[in-house]
Amino acid sequence: MPAAVKLREDYSAAELRQRAKRSKDANQSRRLLSLAAVCEGKDRAEAAKMGGMDRQTLRDWVHRFNAEGPRGLLDHRSEGPKPRLTPAQLAEFSQIVETGPDPKTDGVVRWRRVDLKAAIARRFGVAYHERSVGKLLKALGFSHISARPRHPKQDERIVAAFKKRMARPVCKWFCRVRLFQSASTYPASG
Repeated sequence: MPAAVKLREDYSAAELRQRAKRSKDANQSRRLLSLAAVCEGKDRAEAAKMGGMDRQTLRDWVHRFNAEGPRGLLDHRSEGPKPRLTPAQLAEFSQIVETGPDPKTDGVVRWRRVDLKAAIARRFGVAYHERSVGKLLKALGFSHISARPRHPKQDERIVAAFKKRMARPVCKWFCRVRLFQSASTYPASG
């Protein structure tokens, strides 16, 4: 059976217990108490059980403690994956979304996530999933709710004339329906 990994000797069991008491991190406190038990001469399996871990995990923490001291017993948080687009590319992408698509070059009159996914791949050479494009848009402050798209060849004068022409027949119909409804709600006299 291999020998147990030696624990560094510049900390006593009392010092480790004192550090565990002062620590604001519960996991670090548990690990310090387990190491204090090892310093006092307890069996490694028993010391590991006191800290809520197995012997192999305690061995790993002993290695970290020997290398880094009590700070090594803190959990190291991962930074997560690196962003695939640089800040300059994100600014350019935001500008692309803000200005909207060009029907001639992009082939669409309104951006969808699948269209933006293709635009990112074409312009920056980075592949995103549609859902990730949605998360990217949300992170940039864009909403998924957008105004109703307008046809590029729509003429405002024709729209205004249509609204004027339709206003009178719709109003007549609405007034007729309202009169019929109000007349049918009164009780019959007699």
